[in-house]
Amino acid sequence: MIGGGYVGLVSAACFAEFGTEVAVVETHPGRLATLRKGEIPIYEPGLDKLVSENIEAGRLSFGNDVAAAVAGADAIFIAVGTPPRNGDGHADLTYVFAAAEQVARAMTGYAVIVTKSTVPVGTGRRIAETVRRLRPDLAFDVASNPEFLREGNAIGDFMKPDRVVIGTDTDQPGGTERAQEIMRRLYRPLYVIEAPILFTSLESSELIKYAANSFLAMKISFINEMADLCERVGADVHELARGIGMDHRIGRKFLHAGPGYGGSCFPKDTLALMRIAQEAGASSRLVEATVQVNDARKASMGARIMSACGGSVRGKTIAVFGLTFKPGTDDMRDAPSIPIIHRLIENGALVRAFDPAGMTAARPLLPKHDITYCTDAIDAATGANAVLVLTEWNEFRAISPDRHRDLMTGKVVVDLRNIWEPSSMARAGFDYSSVGRPERRIELERGTAAA
Repeated sequence: MIGGGYVGLVSAACFAEFGTEVAVVETHPGRLATLRKGEIPIYEPGLDKLVSENIEAGRLSFGNDVAAAVAGADAIFIAVGTPPRNGDGHADLTYVFAAAEQVARAMTGYAVIVTKSTVPVGTGRRIAETVRRLRPDLAFDVASNPEFLREGNAIGDFMKPDRVVIGTDTDQPGGTERAQEIMRRLYRPLYVIEAPILFTSLESSELIKYAANSFLAMKISFINEMADLCERVGADVHELARGIGMDHRIGRKFLHAGPGYGGSCFPKDTLALMRIAQEAGASSRLVEATVQVNDARKASMGARIMSACGGSVRGKTIAVFGLTFKPGTDDMRDAPSIPIIHRLIENGALVRAFDPAGMTAARPLLPKHDITYCTDAIDAATGANAVLVLTEWNEFRAISPDRHRDLMTGKVVVDLRNIWEPSSMARAGFDYSSVGRPERRIELERGTAAA
């Protein structure tokens, strides 16, 4: 496994749990030292236990020597980062091809070179060309095996997947069967639970990952636009989402209104798919609109919060509940909290923030001044003029409205994740606003409670 980051580490630990001997190559000295001690440099529930148990069992090892790791391997996975390239949104394949060249020089016999990284269509064939150029003597195959891991639930997604997608080079005579057999052996434990294993061409496999993430991102942008419409016409976005989600052709997942999507996949993969389509001369207007809607969504949240605070946040203390792009992770990449908090501070607010896992990752991305990192949500709410919910961690749901109302200076709550019921917030005396739920209903509930 070339790369001990999120995808590489989770995949390596899960393959080891399947009974496979896995050697992880990690070139960053600090990360390597941490991994060798059985410590996990990322936040992912259950991963620390899985890694330590498989190190102890001798199935999982970490090093920085590509040649040592590759020797005798049946499959060599490339699981390095593919961040957006500066300026144009294309996936930066620098690390992918550097790894491919290292692998080519180190291989001593046949193996399948597998891209686990998310890569544009055509990357697998370019890797094959690179390896043939460097090692014309070498027998090998190239495969694509995209990951579909949700942060916070990655182990479950690997062990009980919706599907496993494996693309092989159908233009390589005689090699496809050998590559497919090796990949079947690696995933054999999943056959027991009848997990679908889909074999495709290289091109289809590479495109499936981008298309899947872009479709899910499109669902999020759609429900966010519907939330705005609900607010205008007096409908409830939760009822709307349930109503359309019961249709099995649509499904219930990813129909949760909020401040916009973020994370390591959706922002970069939608941009990359746009670029792939543009280069191929194909229209991708739905994906382009998805990106535009999401960007506008994040930008509009600051104005929504200031409006809830009476038109200005200058001199006001805002308690922020949650910083990461979603619960169950410490990932801050493209989190809606970043532009929102920057705008609040630019407009004179003082921010008291708490996140159960993401504060270390958040510090370099947020303003250095006018922000205090708190020990818990109650600490953040103490003395605040307003509470702002940006991430739906379960521990926030469990907080009694009466408890943080008594600690606050003001009574404004802006719930961008809809974690509380309007009726309970009205009874507690809050000026409560949420996403896609009509204000008039909250007022009626408040009036009923007062009566």
